[in-house]
Amino acid sequence: MEMMHKWVVYLGIFAIILVLSFAFLFRRKHRDMFAKGVKVSGTQKIKSTEVYNNLKLQYRFLSALMVAALVGCAVSAFFLVARPYKNQDVYTGIKKRDIIICMDVSYSLYDLNSELTEYLKGVVRGLAGDRIGISIFNTSSVTYVPLTDDYDYVAAKLDELDKYFKLQKELYEEIYDHYNYTYEMPDNVEARYYQLMDELAYYDAGTLYNNTIRGSSLIGEGLGTALYSFPYLGDSERTRVIIMSTDNQLNAHDRQVMDLNEAAGYCKKNKVTVFGIFPSEENFYQPENFSYDVCKKEYKSAVEKTGGLLYVRTPDLPVSAIVQNIQKQDVMTVNMIVSRETTDLPRTPFIFLLLFLGIVCAMGVVLQK
Repeated sequence: MEMMHKWVVYLGIFAIILVLSFAFLFRRKHRDMFAKGVKVSGTQKIKSTEVYNNLKLQYRFLSALMVAALVGCAVSAFFLVARPYKNQDVYTGIKKRDIIICMDVSYSLYDLNSELTEYLKGVVRGLAGDRIGISIFNTSSVTYVPLTDDYDYVAAKLDELDKYFKLQKELYEEIYDHYNYTYEMPDNVEARYYQLMDELAYYDAGTLYNNTIRGSSLIGEGLGTALYSFPYLGDSERTRVIIMSTDNQLNAHDRQVMDLNEAAGYCKKNKVTVFGIFPSEENFYQPENFSYDVCKKEYKSAVEKTGGLLYVRTPDLPVSAIVQNIQKQDVMTVNMIVSRETTDLPRTPFIFLLLFLGIVCAMGVVLQK
């Protein structure tokens, strides 16, 4: 415990010593003044009685106790005026991060994307202070959720995307894997097929715009769109991160507005770190048309250019472990603000002041009897 005005205590104690010394000298002087006066007869016998001596001893004890309590009251008051306090460092975790989930919604990635959305629904509800956005792409990009700290809204949109990926899965595994043409399908399967196509069209309308001319899985444009979803690029104190899932199977019919390497360069320039999630080799789509190693190497080079890491989803490294590992990276560390707070501590001297006042009052009542 420290005191803001220590001099009050020192000055007060010095004043108490002066007052007590003056009172002692004054009392002694007046006692000597009457020592030679005329004595009242018969007092010697009274003073020799046991009752008188007990009362005299009791009076002196109570008087001394009362004086000590008065001194205690004064000292306690001095401590209160001196303002006792303590300093403590308060560490306030301020999460100043903008995180965009960027997903390649090509039908080849429905398992990976579904697992990612399922896990992220639990993650976003535990955040506080971060802003989350979602960008999805295929031929074209859609800002599905702009940066927000409304985590219930983000979780609801993740539910919608999870439904989308499950519809993709059903279309491929229940229909495309068994039938090549609609005339081969039983009536109930055909009906479900057209129903699936209608439901999927809601999502695909935004991400497959002009795909017959431009192609699909335009990875660079997807990353670039996510990058420019951040407001005030290059002029923000917030940590900015993109978590991107793709198999990097570029199928462009013409030159992209921005390729993956260029998009990564712009991310680096604007201090945006990209963490990549890549499928395992056994889940890699169309290995006869695309080289797993080439796609992975190019993707890894791009994310590492930004200071991020590439994670391959394997049975030993599920999406939950990947996201947890991403959260442990230095760039994801919460910025800590340290502030020093001063807290007054008047309780102890105030309690002593009340205690000593109580003793003074009690002694005064007893001495009056």
